[in-house]
Amino acid sequence: MNTARLKAYCASLAGASRRLYGAPYNILVYQVGGKTFAYFKTSEPEKWRFSVRVSPDRFLELTDRPGIKPARFRGRYHWVTIVKIQAVPGDYLGELVRASHRRALGSLSRRKQLEISG
Repeated sequence: MNTARLKAYCASLAGASRRLYGAPYNILVYQVGGKTFAYFKTSEPEKWRFSVRVSPDRFLELTDRPGIKPARFRGRYHWVTIVKIQAVPGDYLGELVRASHRRALGSLSRRKQLEISG
């Protein structure tokens, strides 16, 4: 999966919205109901590095793989940064994004969840 396809996939999830934060943050954030589930870094030298929130078990599994590391400033909350998204199989990457989206959606009120899910 390439960057363009991954961005389109994130935007296609139920209730997803995107927001671009300029300098000094330089990130493209994907949210559901105001809760972030994924983001891209948009400035050099880390341009298009992708971060997503994972479960504690998966955090340990993923950070042992080359090219995946704890996210800067968010690693303690089980966010990982994938340096080259092309190195991760597309279906697995999609699974990570869906799980992060479900987790963000689950943190919303029941009413908000029903509004978004339809």
